[in-house]
Amino acid sequence: MRYLVAMATYRTYPEIEIKFSNSISMGIYGRGVENDINKEMLKNIKKEMDKIIEENYKISRKQVSIEDAKDYYGSLGYDDKVSALEYRKEKVNIYTCDDYKNYMYGYMVPRTGYLKDYELHYLNPGFLIQYPRREEKGEIPEFVDSPKFFDVLSRAEDWSIKLNVDMIYKMNHRIENGDAEELIETCENGHNDQLEELAEKINQRKDVRLIAIAGPSSSGKTTFSLRLEEALKKHNIKPLMISIDNYYLPVEQAPLDEHGKPDLEHVNSLDIELFNQNILDLIDGKEVKLPIFDFMSRKRLFKDPYKISSDTPIVIEGIHALNDELTSHIPKNQKFKIYISPFAQINIDYNNPINLTDLRLLRRIVRDLQFRNTSPEETLDMWPSVRRGEYRWIYPHIENADYIFNSELSYEYAILKQYAEDALGTIDRESRHFIQANRLLKFLKYFKTIDSQLVPQHSLLREFIGGSKYEH
Repeated sequence: MRYLVAMATYRTYPEIEIKFSNSISMGIYGRGVENDINKEMLKNIKKEMDKIIEENYKISRKQVSIEDAKDYYGSLGYDDKVSALEYRKEKVNIYTCDDYKNYMYGYMVPRTGYLKDYELHYLNPGFLIQYPRREEKGEIPEFVDSPKFFDVLSRAEDWSIKLNVDMIYKMNHRIENGDAEELIETCENGHNDQLEELAEKINQRKDVRLIAIAGPSSSGKTTFSLRLEEALKKHNIKPLMISIDNYYLPVEQAPLDEHGKPDLEHVNSLDIELFNQNILDLIDGKEVKLPIFDFMSRKRLFKDPYKISSDTPIVIEGIHALNDELTSHIPKNQKFKIYISPFAQINIDYNNPINLTDLRLLRRIVRDLQFRNTSPEETLDMWPSVRRGEYRWIYPHIENADYIFNSELSYEYAILKQYAEDALGTIDRESRHFIQANRLLKFLKYFKTIDSQLVPQHSLLREFIGGSKYEH
């Protein structure tokens, strides 16, 4: 789809180069690098896209040398692609369609006729292209306007441009120039600033009694929760942390999924009534016996009675934390909702962004192998199920968040590379996950490495590579 848009734009407005970046509403966001695209222009681009699809041109791949690719892109003025090729060691695949040539990272369909199902939405100053998704059983997802999500992605892109790391080659230049320590410090200070801003917002809301934190897998929720607790204590706010996991119902009371098996990700697999009653009683200053769920016996035990003061907020974290169905009895003004996820905005070149989800997947592969004795293949086995749960239970509630915390650290690919390459290298060609592993390895090869010893012990990244001050 990116190739099709780039080709149609080149034919319609050859002076415009497209940058693809933010992923929103299960689609791809794009805009002109130096020229905005208005509605009329987008209409003309779409007309050309439909024409290309109708012609059903063949998309053929040819391997060329790095030097030939540089010469070709240099002749078109695509300096971003030329710079990216500095860090390619092997040959480059160039895709030709009719008289158009371009490189795209990832596998391509054989003909343009395959691309007939798509939707194009104008999103000033660019556009969003949507296409059939596996998560939606092959259907194009319904377009959902997400202003908060779009805003945080836009700010993340501005941040990466400010740090001069919005392209891999730019980050590599900083590393080669000896700027790695400064880059790490700047990124970590970015997290510190967000935490201070967040703690101040909570402090200003004197009626907040419940702080709810949710985010997709490998967002760094554990470290974030602990660091938020530290930030709140600077305002003399000492929160009580409660685990939602302790409110699981016995497995036989869980709702069933489409296969007739207990759906333990469903919000109704939790004892919602007990949870709300416990939270309300704590807020009212009553003594409460909090549950502990024993996952071995699948039974619920209870702690000694616990009581909190009127200035102690309760912190919960989990897949359903932002879902009002879980906290239906808690007054809205007493809730402060936080969504956390890494919004890394980094491209190989203008046409080839790195998928937001890939950073979380790499984090999880590294963490699972180190701390959970889970192989990369096992992690990749689980990943589609993890993603389905995120789409079903987390993403629909993002726009309800009072604060969105960007947990990405722009330098982290250069750290994760050394761990992820070793892990993914164990997956052989016979594995059904080889193509996925090879795709991840290919873009990791573009990155220069940074010594992991430079990562501070309080860093959220330490949750995945080890050595965190919070590990105990």
